[in-house]
Formats: sequence, C-alpha cells, structure tokens
Amino acid sequence: METDKEILTIISNETLTAVNNINIVTPSIYESVFNEQASSHDTNIDDENKIAHTILDDKISMFREMQMETSKQAMALSDNTDKAICAIKDKDENSLNEVLKETQDLRREIEKLKEAVYKDELTNIYNRKWLHDNYLNNSETFKVSGVLAIIDLNYFKIVNDTFGHIIGDKVLIYIANSLKKASPDVVRYGGDEFIIIFPAGTSKDIALKKLDTLRESIISKKIKAGDDKFKVSFSFGAYQFKENDKLSSIIELADKNMYKDKLQIKKRVTGI
Repeated sequence: METDKEILTIISNETLTAVNNINIVTPSIYESVFNEQASSHDTNIDDENKIAHTILDDKISMFREMQMETSKQAMALSDNTDKAICAIKDKDENSLNEVLKETQDLRREIEKLKEAVYKDELTNIYNRKWLHDNYLNNSETFKVSGVLAIIDLNYFKIVNDTFGHIIGDKVLIYIANSLKKASPDVVRYGGDEFIIIFPAGTSKDIALKKLDTLRESIISKKIKAGDDKFKVSFSFGAYQFKENDKLSSIIELADKNMYKDKLQIKKRVTGI
C-alpha cells in the first residue's frame, strides 16, 4: 500500500507538471495525461480508490491538526493580550515579563506552524503556496521586482526507471538543497521542476552565472546507488520580472529560455 501511494504521488506530480501549460484542463484531459504518466512508469496501481481515500484521509487529518493548532495559538494570543492589558493597567512588571516570555514561546510555535504550511513534504524547500503568499498579489501578479529562474532535471525518468523512486527522491532532495546555494528562495514547483526567485537588484546575467556555476559543480560529481554511480544535471532558464508582471507570463518566458538551454546542455551531457 505504501509503495502504491508513493508511485501515485509521483505520477500525480508529473501530471500536474504536464498540464501546467495547458490553459483549459477538463476532467477527460487530466485523466488522459494521468494515464499516460502512469503508463510511462509501467505500473498498475492496485485498488486505486482505496489508496486515494487513504491519501485524502491523511491530508484531512493533517489539516485538522493544523486547524486545531491554529485555534490553540489564537486562544493563547488572546489570553496573552488580556494579561498584557491588565499588567499595563496595574503597572505589574512581573506579569509583563511573564507575558513577554509566553509571547516569545508562542511566536516560535507560530513559526513552526507557518513552516508546515509552506514547506514541500519531500524536499523541505518552499512550496507553491509560499510563492503565492510571499511574492504575489491576489491577481497573481508580482508584488516586487526580481529574477525568476525555472529549473528542470535532465534524464530524471531514466534515474527513476534505472534505480527506483527512492533514489529518485534522494536526487530531488540533493538538487533542492544544492539550489539553495544560488538563492534561499527555492520552490518545488512540481515533480522534478523547481523555481528560484532572485531578489531585486540581481541582474538576469548574475542569476544565470550562479546557476551555471552550480550546475557545473553538480555535473562534476557522481551519486552512489548501491554499487553503481551516476551523474545528474539540470537545465535552466531565467527572466527578469517587474512589479505587477503576471506570474504565468514570466514562467512561460523563463520556460522558453530553459528549453533552449536544455537543447544545448543535452548535446554535452548525453545521459546519466
């Protein structure tokens, strides 16, 4: 059951990546793409409904726990506020010190809660929600200016097919951690695709140079899988964005640059 869930999660991520550039996705289109991705893994997921219900139950439980924790923190914050008001009125320094300590503890708990909401479960880097909440307006336009880079692993399907999905997951974790050397704002966008946001003041040329240096470092290393060793590489494309630019338009432009890069890098790096 656990293995089936892992494969279903991988296929789902690949499906989301595949349909990302399709403007309108109907249920039949999604089903067709999902089946195509499942077929590429040469796998037959037994008892799909049961697995789906298990995954849904897990997610619901997680959201319930987060809801309960949020409610608990809100009540604690309300209590602290009442204590602070009373302490200020009574000029009670001891009570104020106690409120300060409780507030500091509460702040740490809230930070943990935010981390759970904004982190990708596998790689522990940021997820799409973090990107949207921190960089975008409600209209899906950028709040600030900067450089967006999109990163796509090369030959990742071969890694999964050759060494299995556990090794594939380790590769994703390794790449995610490596990308943070270029910028701390790294997002797992879907499957084996990542987004990096470089802050305002960073030129596109500087962003590309950082990514190229990082890629060369990764290509020069070999990853162990049992008695075997293999190389990983990625392709990237970047585009400078301004405040109020639309995310989808910037991703499309960066994506075009990434595919140009992929054609070039694959001439030099011909496999794993």
